[in-house]
Amino acid sequence: MKNVTYFILGALLVTLALGLGAKTAMAQDLAKLMPNDVKVLIDNDRVRVFDVLHKPGVKEPMHSHPDYVAVFLSSTRVKVTTPDGKTVEKDRKAGEVSWSGPATHALENIGTDDQHVIVIELKK
Repeated sequence: MKNVTYFILGALLVTLALGLGAKTAMAQDLAKLMPNDVKVLIDNDRVRVFDVLHKPGVKEPMHSHPDYVAVFLSSTRVKVTTPDGKTVEKDRKAGEVSWSGPATHALENIGTDDQHVIVIELKK
């Protein structure tokens, strides 16, 4: 009986560790992944604001955001990939503002111009 208990506890710990590891991998910090392209402007207990500037062809790795607002300072075309592998291409116009709930995605600037966007993440 004692061995069964240890086995079950061990299996639960492994499952927990794998689950936390997967969540951590998906929730990577874009500013740390791409410090040359992403600059944190404000980070306090209410919001996190960063300035993103990507040259054409630049790919952001998979990362996550809480609720956020994006303010596009330049026009460009992007390809967004979700964790399930689905992709969508979007045209973004200078001056456009978008809102999104929590999201995990990778992004590629497939336009011919720089992609310049201010991202405002809302903290709970």
